[in-house]
Amino acid sequence: MVEFAGLFPLVLLMIAVVWQAVLIGHTFSLAGNAADEGARAGAAARSGAEAACVEAARAHLPGAWQATITCPSSGLVRTAEVRLRVPMMFPGAINLPIEVTGRAGAAEEG
Repeated sequence: MVEFAGLFPLVLLMIAVVWQAVLIGHTFSLAGNAADEGARAGAAARSGAEAACVEAARAHLPGAWQATITCPSSGLVRTAEVRLRVPMMFPGAINLPIEVTGRAGAAEEG
């Protein structure tokens, strides 16, 4: 019983560390997917490409993640950059001072 009482806080700490690592990985995945979807939508838009890009990227992000989305055009390629703040333990609570960036590009259609 004494050993269990001594090790239990360490087990909880390890679970918290693993969970935080999962959240960081999930944030990378969300940023990349949102950038990809935004670039695709911006490239396919006939007019208002930047607005379509930002709207599509934001639509593919859960509301709890704080995002900064930019969609500049460079030549014939519509690019999208999504910056997300990594949440601490639970999305929507406190954010870590870490920012994850996802970038994608798609050829302009037309």
